[in-house]
Amino acid sequence: MPKTSLSTTAPGREARPAGAARVRWLIGPALVAGVAYLDPGNVASNMTAGAAFGYLLVWVVVVGNLMAWLIQYLSAKLGIVTGQSLPETLGHRIRSPWGRRAYWLQAELVAMATDIAEVIGGAVALNLLFDVPLLWGGVITGAVSMVLLVVQSRRGARPFEFIVIGMVAIIALGFTFGVFIGPPDPAAIVGGLVPRFEGSASVLLAASILGATIMPHAIYAHSALARDRFAVAPALPDAPERTLEQARGIGTARLLRATRWDVTIAMAIAGTVNLCILLLAAANLSGVAGTDTLEGAHAALAAGLGPLVATLFAVGLLASGLASTSVGAYAGAEIMHGLLRVRIPLLARRLVTLAPALLILGAGLDPTAALVLSQVVLSFGIPFALIPLIALTAKREVLGPFRNRIATTVAGVAASVFLIALNAILLWLILTGS
Repeated sequence: MPKTSLSTTAPGREARPAGAARVRWLIGPALVAGVAYLDPGNVASNMTAGAAFGYLLVWVVVVGNLMAWLIQYLSAKLGIVTGQSLPETLGHRIRSPWGRRAYWLQAELVAMATDIAEVIGGAVALNLLFDVPLLWGGVITGAVSMVLLVVQSRRGARPFEFIVIGMVAIIALGFTFGVFIGPPDPAAIVGGLVPRFEGSASVLLAASILGATIMPHAIYAHSALARDRFAVAPALPDAPERTLEQARGIGTARLLRATRWDVTIAMAIAGTVNLCILLLAAANLSGVAGTDTLEGAHAALAAGLGPLVATLFAVGLLASGLASTSVGAYAGAEIMHGLLRVRIPLLARRLVTLAPALLILGAGLDPTAALVLSQVVLSFGIPFALIPLIALTAKREVLGPFRNRIATTVAGVAASVFLIALNAILLWLILTGS
């Protein structure tokens, strides 16, 4: 019997050829979702952590990235196997209309917190590069993100992915170049892998780093991106006797193997860039006055490492804001559609999530402080996305033979417990003023 040829076809697209071309075609959704791990909130949190505490929180970045790999893979698996995003799945399973609305409200608040970080980051970058006023920089960032969303809605997932992946390359260059000019201390990096805190401020920053690393909207978005790319069941032309479910099962197994590579590549890039941001600050900005803001960090980099490093840092920040706010808006639209089962015009949807960021910029509040605090808000939204994801992917009735293994579910539960415990400690420190 000839070797089975699986052909995965995206909606509205012709089947792709077998072999290496197909493998390349399978890569992409995780890289787009991974932009959420490279947004301006990550930059602000990691820069602040490195400048304030040196190498102390290196372990938080590493642990967060390891947990992110598992979480993003499970999100993609849900979208591939079920053909539904996480918000769609929850929208069907939460029977109470008020329950769906309550869940949507917290998810919408998380989406707004995401936009605050991303739009402010883009505005700060435009200000650093071209001296554009912050408010107008926020408007420009929002407008560009809308153009990218139009590309996604009219041209399909692949062109959108190419644009975002190109921005990821710019982000990686912008944020890693400085580490080679001002390298960190290897022994200090190893010491930073030992889990510990130094006071409530370090706990706050750890929660901020995790909120920026494991972002709820990335969980929602990745399941939708995987669904959009792999919605059509694979064809088996030389095995017509197989049922559609059998054909889909075989194809899904291969898709999941490719997805693991996709997620591994995306998380390796995101983890390396995030670690480089923290190390750049720890090695070159620790103890330097004024580096608790992005503007101050930019100025200190220019003074200490030269204008090229500072300019590349600002360019990376701009690409980060533009790319991540587009993915965030995509996630927000999916959240509304999946949970409320309604769609609103793109412009109206974008204005709703842009409003809080523009208000902060217009009011003249400290943009870096707003970035860090927005990441703390995101960390509180993590359990609402993570717990349902772990529960759903462990159910045979949802994923059938592709449900989680026991070890996978245990790892997911352990990650959830860690994140929830950290948030509880953070809340206690805030309430007690410790």
